[in-house]
Amino acid sequence: MSEDVWIVGISMTKFGKHPDKDTIDLASAATRDALADSGLTMADVGVIGAGNLLGGPRCFGQDLQKQIGQTGVPVYNVANACATGATALRTAVMAIRAGEAEVGLAVGAEKLSGAGLLTGGHATEAGGSWTPSGRVGAIADLDGRVGTETMPGVFAQIGMDYGHRYGGVTFELFARIAEKNHAHSTLNPLAAYTKRMSVDQIMGDVMIAYPNTRSMCSANCDGAAAAVLVSDRRLRQLPLAQQRRAVKVSASVLLTDPYADGCQVLPDINTVSRNAATVAYEQAGVGPDDLDLVELHDCFATAELVHYDNLQLCEEGGAVDFFLSGATWRDGRMPVNVSGGLESKGHPVSATGIANVYEICQHLRGEAGDRQIEGARVGLAHVIGLGSACGVHILERAAA
Repeated sequence: MSEDVWIVGISMTKFGKHPDKDTIDLASAATRDALADSGLTMADVGVIGAGNLLGGPRCFGQDLQKQIGQTGVPVYNVANACATGATALRTAVMAIRAGEAEVGLAVGAEKLSGAGLLTGGHATEAGGSWTPSGRVGAIADLDGRVGTETMPGVFAQIGMDYGHRYGGVTFELFARIAEKNHAHSTLNPLAAYTKRMSVDQIMGDVMIAYPNTRSMCSANCDGAAAAVLVSDRRLRQLPLAQQRRAVKVSASVLLTDPYADGCQVLPDINTVSRNAATVAYEQAGVGPDDLDLVELHDCFATAELVHYDNLQLCEEGGAVDFFLSGATWRDGRMPVNVSGGLESKGHPVSATGIANVYEICQHLRGEAGDRQIEGARVGLAHVIGLGSACGVHILERAAA
């Protein structure tokens, strides 16, 4: 059985510092708001995809139910690096398409404010150092061998490698990408940071991993996002006003990276993103030129540049010219990260995949306020977690 899946309720908390709330509190707030937005209740939900990666309870979804209502439905606790939220969403989509539920809930939440630089390494639950063991665990870390295992360093290498292959990459170029996202964030009241920054300010900020300065890096913060999804049959049972606000999930894709030369030294985020985008366009029956806006995984300014290419928003090798054309600004022909992106909106890892979908939904519904992309009908949300996992969702506005 396979049928259309619709988002009828979606919400995100304000991203930032929430010292008075834990992960469950944040997830509960986002879930309750998403349910209210949908006009449904926990009694209607038939399956839950619950995403949490760092510092939450082992049975995150079950603990969440203790605050939002325990109805005995199946819960799938998922963790998939920065694609955790997208994985939770994909879980609900698959259950509905399979006919196992008519209403699904997807939620992702994280507490990351003050976490510092995220790394690809490991630590014990007590916060101590990780001791390699076992057949796989005994493999030595990359740190010190290929440069770094911190995320800024990895993505710095990825951005510079793109420049090596195609040319045109400069320090100022990446600063200008960050400038765009910081400018966009000033119109997003839920963003962690809403301060516009000049290119000079961005280039003069603390250097983290060349060419990424601090203001070119995603903001580790606290936050949660949740979505309520329904089958096509259930949608038709909802009030007409709700049907008109529904957003169709035209494509829901989750892939991992295939083997490629060098992928065990430097993660190959390009192939997995390009593959996921290709499958998503085929599923949705649209192409890049049909998109009205894109929310992509700009964990760093260098990442945003390469993902223009990976998502086929430009011709291969044409990401620099594509950005310099002004296309990705809010008033350009292909607005990218109108929310402010991870660099300004923030990046509470497990919430990000659903938060990117939230931003697209706001525009497709015509509810994005001052940052609204007029007439938006089709949008793409992209997220990638090193490991690697890539989620791409293509969303379409309901017919009037």
